[in-house]
Formats: sequence, structure tokens, C-alpha cells
Amino acid sequence: MKIKRTGSAAWQGGIKDGKGTISTESGALKAYPYGFSSRFEGVKGSNPEELIGAAHASCFTMALSLILGEAKLTAEQLDTTAEVTLEKVDDGFAVTAVHLTLKGKVPGADQATFEQLAGKAKAGCPISKLFKADITLDATLIS
Repeated sequence: MKIKRTGSAAWQGGIKDGKGTISTESGALKAYPYGFSSRFEGVKGSNPEELIGAAHASCFTMALSLILGEAKLTAEQLDTTAEVTLEKVDDGFAVTAVHLTLKGKVPGADQATFEQLAGKAKAGCPISKLFKADITLDATLIS
């Protein structure tokens, strides 16, 4: 089975004065603005790193749901945030780290089991497999 999905970007102008838009095949984003100022200066608009964060958080959380099911557990609630670190390195910029913060309510699970299964999801999630960056995880089971 091979699944293909698309995202696209358009850009006009130079790096600092230019403006871009991003779109997704689903239409969840349609010509949404992004640019230098939203990426590096905190101005409103999107950027590649927040999109990577949303993709990673959603992929990891789905993977964890599968792994919990295999362990005969069902999440009442899973909330994941992915903090993506972009930093200056020798030859430009690089995504150097992703930190996943997970809070989950899973009846029948204990903290140790939850952490172990979350670690398995972190390693096995297809988006995690894309990164050379250091991926860390804090998993907190809420009772």
C-alpha cells in the first residue's frame, strides 16, 4: 500500500520582503500566509516548523492510540504538543530537536506502562522516522 498526500507553497519576492502562502490537499490550509517575519520574528502567520509540529504531534498520537489498543487499553483523552526547535548552525539553520509533551487519560494504565507505550509510539511513528533531530518525550498519565 502506498499513500500519497500533498502540501504546496507559493512565494513572491525576496527572502525578507517576500510573501508566501501554503495550502494542503484537504483544504485545511488554503493559501494561508507565511513568510520571513512569521518564521523568524514572531509575526502572525504560519511557518514550516509549526506545521512539522502539528504533523508530528498528530502522527505520534495516532500511533500511540494503535499501540494502546494492542495492549488492550483505550485512551479517554490524549493531548500532545510538539515543540520544534529551529536554530542557527554552521551552514545555516536546522531543525535540531523536537520535544513531545503528552498528557493522557487511559483507564487501566499505570505511569510506567504509559511511558513505555508512548516511547514505542515515538520511535515507530512515521513522522519521527523522518527526523535526524533529537526527539524527546514527556508522558504524563492523568488519573
